Amino acid sequence: MLVAAAVVLAVGVPLAHEHALRQYRREATSALEHIQAAEEAYFVEHGHYAAALSQAPPQGLGLPARSARGHYGLSVEVTQGPAGPSFFTEARNLRAGADSRCVRFSLNREGVRGAQDANGRDHTDDCWR
Repeated sequence: MLVAAAVVLAVGVPLAHEHALRQYRREATSALEHIQAAEEAYFVEHGHYAAALSQAPPQGLGLPARSARGHYGLSVEVTQGPAGPSFFTEARNLRAGADSRCVRFSLNREGVRGAQDANGRDHTDDCWR
């Protein structure tokens, strides 16, 4: 009986941890996708992207600066390049040490996704799945 309990714990704890990480990561990616959709809607209405996340329209998007459960700080940056206006949005993990692989998520106007660890190493494929 004790051996069976040990086996269940040995398998169950890592699986539960992975599940929790996926939920946290989904919180970040959902927030960025929501900002991306809001920026596109804002652009249609105003002819430019909103540089302010939290300010109410028409100065900004009127969105919170934290993700739904508060685990990520959110930001948006608007740029003007040769191809026209664009934006870059980011979610930074506020839970120190909770997810060392996916500390910073990003998404831009073109839909290019990114994710890095604290050292700047790319983990986009792991973090955005």
